[in-house]
Amino acid sequence: MPDINELAEKKLKSRVRKIKKVNKSDEEKEKFFVQLGASVEIFFPNKKPEELSDSLILWTTPEGKITDAEYSYEEPENEQFVQMPVPEKDLKAFVEAFKDFTLEFDSD
Repeated sequence: MPDINELAEKKLKSRVRKIKKVNKSDEEKEKFFVQLGASVEIFFPNKKPEELSDSLILWTTPEGKITDAEYSYEEPENEQFVQMPVPEKDLKAFVEAFKDFTLEFDSD
């Protein structure tokens, strides 16, 4: 059985071929992006990040509608980690805080 690195490399090559195909055709692009969701992890600032790391993870539809949200809390020195769902009422506060947040990609 191939190891996980070989499988990941093969899958990455397959994804790159698909993306190149998508880049060349509006029809392929439409079919591809209608299925695509995204996740974003927002890391909160901490005074001592080596002692504490916490973040908010959001999963969205292609249109940007949040489908799920989790909060993660980690104490790296103690090797402690937990993730928990963010209740809808609490999620609204985060959405309000980040309402003007945009993400643009630039590889230069």
